[in-house]
Amino acid sequence: MRISGTMTIIAAAGVLLAAAACTPSQEDFTKYVDPTIGTGGHGHVFYGASVPFGLVQLGPTSIPQDWDWTSGYHISDSTVIGFPHTHLSGTGIGDLHDITLMPVTGEVTYARGTEDDPDSGLWSYSDRSKETARPGYYATRLTRYDVDVELTATKRVGFHKYTFNAPDDAAVVIDLVNGGGWDSPVEARITRVDGSRVEGYRFSKGWASDQKIFFAAEFSIPVTSLEVITDGQSAQDNGRGRRVYARASLDAAAGAPVYVKVALSPTSVENAWANMAAELPGWDFGGCVEAARQAWNGELSKIRIGTRDEEQRKVFYTALYHTMIGPSEFCDVSGDYYGADGQMHPDGGFVNYTTLSCWDTYRSAHPLMTLIHPEKMRDIAETFMTIYDQQGKLPVWHLMGCETNTMVGNPGISILADAVLKGYVEDEERAYTALKNSAMLDERGMAARKEYGYIPWETMNESVAFDMEYAIADWAVAQVARRLGHTEDYEYFIERSRSYRHLFDPQTRFMRGKGRDGSFHEPFNPISSEHRNDDYCEGNAWQYTFLVPQDLEGLIDCFGSREAFLSKLDSLFTIDSKLEGEDVSPDISGLIGQYAHGNEPSHHVAYFYTMAGEPDKTADIVRYILTELYSAAPDGLSGNEDVGAMSSWYILSSLGFYQVEPAGGRYFLGSPLFDEAVIRVAGGEFTIRALNNSPENRYIKSVRLNGEPYDRWWIDFSDITAGGILEIEMTDEQK
Repeated sequence: MRISGTMTIIAAAGVLLAAAACTPSQEDFTKYVDPTIGTGGHGHVFYGASVPFGLVQLGPTSIPQDWDWTSGYHISDSTVIGFPHTHLSGTGIGDLHDITLMPVTGEVTYARGTEDDPDSGLWSYSDRSKETARPGYYATRLTRYDVDVELTATKRVGFHKYTFNAPDDAAVVIDLVNGGGWDSPVEARITRVDGSRVEGYRFSKGWASDQKIFFAAEFSIPVTSLEVITDGQSAQDNGRGRRVYARASLDAAAGAPVYVKVALSPTSVENAWANMAAELPGWDFGGCVEAARQAWNGELSKIRIGTRDEEQRKVFYTALYHTMIGPSEFCDVSGDYYGADGQMHPDGGFVNYTTLSCWDTYRSAHPLMTLIHPEKMRDIAETFMTIYDQQGKLPVWHLMGCETNTMVGNPGISILADAVLKGYVEDEERAYTALKNSAMLDERGMAARKEYGYIPWETMNESVAFDMEYAIADWAVAQVARRLGHTEDYEYFIERSRSYRHLFDPQTRFMRGKGRDGSFHEPFNPISSEHRNDDYCEGNAWQYTFLVPQDLEGLIDCFGSREAFLSKLDSLFTIDSKLEGEDVSPDISGLIGQYAHGNEPSHHVAYFYTMAGEPDKTADIVRYILTELYSAAPDGLSGNEDVGAMSSWYILSSLGFYQVEPAGGRYFLGSPLFDEAVIRVAGGEFTIRALNNSPENRYIKSVRLNGEPYDRWWIDFSDITAGGILEIEMTDEQK
């Protein structure tokens, strides 16, 4: 919802409360969310205060910039260098951490610092005994400065509450230097507007090559002086350069809270002030916390589950919470946005999004979104088509208006095709133009693929992974071509979607790199992995042999018979989990045999059993993953969260189904974890009842849809979104 004009926090909270009153339940679902899940291990989740799909993720950042700190936070480390307003959640690469605030007392060194030297930087330890987080709220105590910190947020505004317990020489440092991961500043500016307001911008280059973020900050008490340190030189009230800090000195009283509001804009300082005026004009911190809670509750209440297992309830709602940290709105309240062409654009009539981790999210996060967030789908589709208009192709991994080209294939194609096939796109021919043209670009291996019918391994790294992901996207393009009556295009793309057959070696029965001369790449070891430096991508031959969600029958044909295919599939889950190589990909995790649940290319594979006529094996594996590879612990994820990808698999699978094919909406049945789940969909409510459900009764005996016997092993998107009742009788007897 775009908000214009002035709205108080109390009024905003009232709107959210009214919306919540329209829902079937007044239950507080936020109390089931544990934001610490995924902050340990390799989960890489964001930990702090935000609202659903907000631009602002406000939380702590620590000293390390290693792989497990890509979100800025890891449960093993209690250092804090400050509280930036942008973070990533679950990614394998670090970036952002824009516009960092750090409350301090006394003299400090303006640097990130190192933990072995307390005077080396701004940093302090966080008192973990006082640290807490819940949806829309974060709090801790900084032991070095004896400051209590509380944070909350709206979509575009971070709201800080600092209580200086020993306020001598109190100040807030604005840090425009220390970004996350690969990020480094290019140009920054801080300017004092008046006695309590400052503004500025931070331009940086990192994973996203041309980032721009503008900010407006207002303090609840006067800033007695503003020292701006620009590239090591000090000045008063204003500074511009590459490395910019500012110290806002305050006449704070002991025990009296100091508030700071920081609004972000992707387009201008003026729009940052407008965003603050629209979303957070007052100083009611408690009201903002409550509005954030209500915003989260309104989204979390879209699925209500019935279970006696409170840990599973916590895992479920935390997973649902994780699916809504991103993608993030990337526009102002006016609708103005920063485009993929590097230009500022006036209101385009849609909500623009960023943090589009398409390779991860096309598999389950977007299929989940199409079910429970129909009101957002027009804007998602318009975002994708506008990115195509501005950069000449659909997004691969889009961040802050920039194409990072991270990961393999054309994953944005599957997301837009799915939206078209599910009826969310008004101008389907416009969408098809974007789909087709993106699939035909002679880049990232596609020219060689057109020439040879596959990507020869000599031409590029990760040739098998690129080719197989391209084949998945081609299938999605073909389905839209068929829908629109483009018969020749359909035939072309459906044939190209079978390019994986060139890579199948009938002797070893693995997908393998193939050379220009048609011979397979030697030497070959199916359990070998060299991270991002072999024929696969974050995987090995075992995982990639089954990366054909678009054409199971064709994959079975490669093996010669259904029995041979099923035997190989059995082996995937039972072979030793040993991996070999000098630089094994850390993403190959959550292993069951050589099945790697910690990374997305494996996520559909368990459902192949259902599709191949052995649904009980799907039930066994899915139940094991749900109960053993997810837990209510900091290391409760078996791999990177990847902007909701890991959690959305859990949500869909625990409901009892999963969309295997990349587009179109056939959700194949697995094994529902809960006795009942009620999903709020476009047509009302869709209820799933698992009768006689238990850990032992995990197999499906019979199914009824709206009271009638149902004999298919998949349920269509249209049946789910129409609303109704799916009754699944469970049993402990295998068929």
